[in-house]
Amino acid sequence: MSVESLTVSRSADARRSSAPGAHNRTLTICVYSDDLTVRERVRRALGRRPAPDLPEVRYLECATHHAVVRAADCGGIDLFILDGEAVPAGGMGICRQLKDEVYRCPPIVVLTGRRDDAWLAAWSRADAAVPHPIDGVRLTPVVADLLRRR
Repeated sequence: MSVESLTVSRSADARRSSAPGAHNRTLTICVYSDDLTVRERVRRALGRRPAPDLPEVRYLECATHHAVVRAADCGGIDLFILDGEAVPAGGMGICRQLKDEVYRCPPIVVLTGRRDDAWLAAWSRADAAVPHPIDGVRLTPVVADLLRRR
């Protein structure tokens, strides 16, 4: 089963777990990159629980622009992490699209190619930008803070 085909079923599961009265709610983080190793590094950097005061997280991996948009349309996503270096659709363009088109869009972290790309992340309206290479020491506090605010 492809990552893209899992999008709808996992998003539906996430929507059920966010229903009113759901106690120990699992948070869902959608990770987009055309590169499997980038998605894997994000998962490893954050682990199952980015901070002790947060619930466990479930990861929805997307390898295509279409899969990210579908995941956003299905709902149940608590945070997006989008690879700004992905091809053919970069995470910054997708971020801008989601911010324009999704009502109450969840927070979005964009992974930039370098620290100097922060201005592009600002254009995309990302809630945060973290430069490559993926490092848990930099990524985890940013993600935890955005999840707490949600």
